[in-house]
Amino acid sequence: MFATLDWIVVAFFLILIVVISLSFAKKAGKNLENFFLGGRNLPWYIAGMSMVATTFAADTPLAVAEIVATDGIAGNWLWWNFLAGGMLTTIFFANLWRRSGVLTEVELIELRYTGPQAAVLRGFKSIYLGLFMNVIIIGWVNLAMMTLLEGFFGIPADTGLLICGGFMLLVAVYSSVSGLMGIAVTDALQFTIAMIGCILLAIFVLNSEKVGGMEGLISQTPDWSRRLLPEISNENSTVESLALGFWSFIAYFACVWWASWYPGAEPGGGGYVAQRIMSTKNDKHAVYATLFFQIAHYCIRPWPWIIVALSVFILYPELEGADAKLGFVYAMRDFLPAGLKGLLFVSFLAAYMSTISTQLNWGASYLTNDFYLRFITKEASDNHQVWAARLFTLIISIIGIIVASQINSIKDVWSFVIECGAGLGLVLILRWYWWRINAWSEISATIAPFIAFALSKYVFNLEFPNSFFLTVGFTTITWLVVTYLTPPTKMDHLIKFYKKVRPEGMWNPVKELTNESGKKSRLPSLIACWIFAISMTYSILFMIGKFIFMEWKLAGILAAAAFVSFLLLRFFLGRTKILTD
Repeated sequence: MFATLDWIVVAFFLILIVVISLSFAKKAGKNLENFFLGGRNLPWYIAGMSMVATTFAADTPLAVAEIVATDGIAGNWLWWNFLAGGMLTTIFFANLWRRSGVLTEVELIELRYTGPQAAVLRGFKSIYLGLFMNVIIIGWVNLAMMTLLEGFFGIPADTGLLICGGFMLLVAVYSSVSGLMGIAVTDALQFTIAMIGCILLAIFVLNSEKVGGMEGLISQTPDWSRRLLPEISNENSTVESLALGFWSFIAYFACVWWASWYPGAEPGGGGYVAQRIMSTKNDKHAVYATLFFQIAHYCIRPWPWIIVALSVFILYPELEGADAKLGFVYAMRDFLPAGLKGLLFVSFLAAYMSTISTQLNWGASYLTNDFYLRFITKEASDNHQVWAARLFTLIISIIGIIVASQINSIKDVWSFVIECGAGLGLVLILRWYWWRINAWSEISATIAPFIAFALSKYVFNLEFPNSFFLTVGFTTITWLVVTYLTPPTKMDHLIKFYKKVRPEGMWNPVKELTNESGKKSRLPSLIACWIFAISMTYSILFMIGKFIFMEWKLAGILAAAAFVSFLLLRFFLGRTKILTD
C-alpha cells in the first residue's frame, strides 16, 4: 500500500526529529530548569503550538470522526464546552503561574501551603499525576495508534503494540536528550505537519468523485449531521442528532468545565499547560501562548477532521457508531496519492510523538522534582538531577507500554478520569483567589471524588449525569467542611505567596498586613476579558463552519461578532494590566 516515496517521507521525518532533538541536547543537560522548562525562555508562539500539538494525538481525529458519525457536528460540544475553563486559565491564571516561579505544578503546593500535610500532598500528587494518571493517558494514546496501524496497514493489535513500543522508546530517547526546548520546537514542527496532512486529506476526500465537492457533501449528508448546536430535549438521547436531556445539558455546559480535573483542561491551569506557561519569557508571553492555544485547539484543528468525518457518511455508509473512526483511516488509505499518503501517516505519527514526548517530560518533572529531589536526595548536582530526569523518562515509557496492553476502551478510561476528578476543580481555582483554602482542602477534594464515584456506581447504580452531580456535590461539601474545621495556612507563608504572585480575589486579611487593603480590584475587568475571549473564540469556530458550508450571510455576521469581541477583549486587557505587570 505504501510506495517507496511514502517510506522516504516517513524516514526523512524521523531523521529530522532526531537531528532537531540532538541540537538541544547540550542546553537541556545544564540543569532541571533547562531540561523541564527550556530555560524559561520560550516565545508565546512556540509554547502555544506545543500546547496544541500535545492535545492532538493519534486518537483525536478518530474520536471526532466517531462523534460526528453518531451525533453530527454538534456532538463535539462534549469537548467544545471546555473552552470556558480553558479561557479561565488564559485570563485568570496564566500570569499567576508565570509569576510563581515554580518548576512544576505540584511544587506550587508547598509554595501555597505549609506543614507536613502540604509535603504529603505534594508527594502523593507527584506519583498520582506523574506516574499513575500519566501512564493511563499514554496507554490510551497508544491504543489509538494501534487502531490506526490496524486500519491503515492491517497490522494486528499484538504487533501494533510492539511497533508502538518501538516508537515510544524512540520518543523517550529524544525527549530525554533534548529536554523541553527540543520537545517544544519539534512539537511546533509536528503540529504544522499534522495540520497540513489533515487539510490535504479533507481536500482530496471532498473533491473525490463520490463526494462531489462541498455541494455534493451538503446534498448527500443529513441536515442533522451539520448542525452546530445541540438540541435540548426531555430525553437523554435521540436517534439522529445530539439531543441532550436537560440535566445532561446542565452538567456539560454549567458544571464540567469548572468542576472537573481533566488532562489539558484543568480548571486553574495545570499539567503540561502550566508547564508551557512557566517556560515562557514573561507574563505577556504566557497569556498570548494560552490564548493562541484556545483558538487553535477549538477553532482551527477540528474542521478538516469534521469534513472527512462527514464524507465517511457517503464513502463508507456501512460503518456506523464506533466503527466510523475506521472510515477516517480508510479515507487516508484510499484517496491519497503516493507521497501524500506517507505525509498523512507522518502527520498522525507526529501527533502521536508530540503527545507522548510531552507526557514523558511532564511526568518525569514530577517524579524528579517533587518526589526524588524532595524526599529522597535533596542534595544533588545539576548533572545528577538531569540524569535522574532522563531515567524517569525511560521508566515512564516502559510502564506506559505495559498499561497500553491492558486498556480496551478509550471511552471507559475517559469516563473514569473525568468523574474521579469531579469537584476538585473549584479548589484548584480558589487556591489562587481565596486565602482560606489550605492543604487539607485540596487533600479532601482529591480523595472525595473517588469515594463518591464508587458510591454512585456500585451502591446507587447511577449513570452520567446523575453520578456526576452526586460526585461534585459530595466533593464540594466535603472540602468546604474540612476547610472550616482545619486551621488556615500560616499567615507569614501566605504573605510571601501573595507578594510573589500578586493574586486578585478574597485576600483581605493578607492585604491588610501588606498595606494593600485599598488596592482596586481588577476582577470586573478580568471577568469581562473572559466573557469576550469566549465570545470571540466561539464566533471564530462557528464562522469557519458557516464559511465551509457556504452560508455566507451567517459567516459574515459571525466574523463581525468575532471582531467586536476582539476589540472589547483588547480594551479590557488594557485595563487589567496583566500584559504589562
